[in-house]
Amino acid sequence: MKPFYLTPENLKNFIQAALREDIGDGDHSSLASIPNDAQNQARLLVKGNGILAGVELAEMIFREVDADLKVETLLKDGQKVQIGDVALTVTGKAQSILTSERLVLNCMQRMSGIATYTHRIMDLLAGTKTRLLDTRKTTPNFRICEKWAVVIGGGMNHRYGLFDMIMLKDNHIDYAGGIEKAVKATHEYLKRIGKDLKIEVETRNLEEVKQALEVGGIHRIMLDNMTPATMKEAVAMIGGRFETEASGGITEQTIREVAETGVDFISVGALTHSIKSIDLSLKAVKV
Repeated sequence: MKPFYLTPENLKNFIQAALREDIGDGDHSSLASIPNDAQNQARLLVKGNGILAGVELAEMIFREVDADLKVETLLKDGQKVQIGDVALTVTGKAQSILTSERLVLNCMQRMSGIATYTHRIMDLLAGTKTRLLDTRKTTPNFRICEKWAVVIGGGMNHRYGLFDMIMLKDNHIDYAGGIEKAVKATHEYLKRIGKDLKIEVETRNLEEVKQALEVGGIHRIMLDNMTPATMKEAVAMIGGRFETEASGGITEQTIREVAETGVDFISVGALTHSIKSIDLSLKAVKV
């Protein structure tokens, strides 16, 4: 099942906005140098090793630019790839292929980098019950692609935005006057507006974990920037009453130890904000 945000409307809006940004009043390089009726083909070449992502999106981009372009996908999203693989071929109007090229590559290179890194972190969690989450630390106007890439890489999305889950973080709690006041105000607000949203509370120490347990009425407790020893104690305190999530400063070197504390989830901002893109290129083929 695809994530809820991958609707035809959302994807079309993203693609159209990205094309407007790039094309402006015309792809003058292609219009100037290539005959309007020229027909050609190009291959999308993989120039790095990893997990491929963005193939389905690439098909949509090509169709949005020119519905007559013919795309043959040779590899699918989520497949392992290596240098020299050909992900797809596109055939049709040469000007349209060239106009599509950069947006296709920009999306697929970054998405493949995110999927590859997500897969790598998932391997570090193998054998534990802990599930890997992304965060809202995404590129503005590119979140739909970055969140999608995490799923392709085997991870899970946290909330998509501010609208689909309540997360009472440290600043919310401090501004509200404490965990109890923040949670009670949240329940009153949700009742008033008629929404049923899951509530997560961030805690910074065992005393705040205790406060979250006492107030109740929540779904998940975040254990933020705690040592593995403290997390293990917190998980024992919570005793399965609520879901648990570890967050803050978790690295490849520490993630396994964190998972072994028994937390249900680990959220890692680096899945989307600190990745290296996979090198890809679109090369002309003479037909």
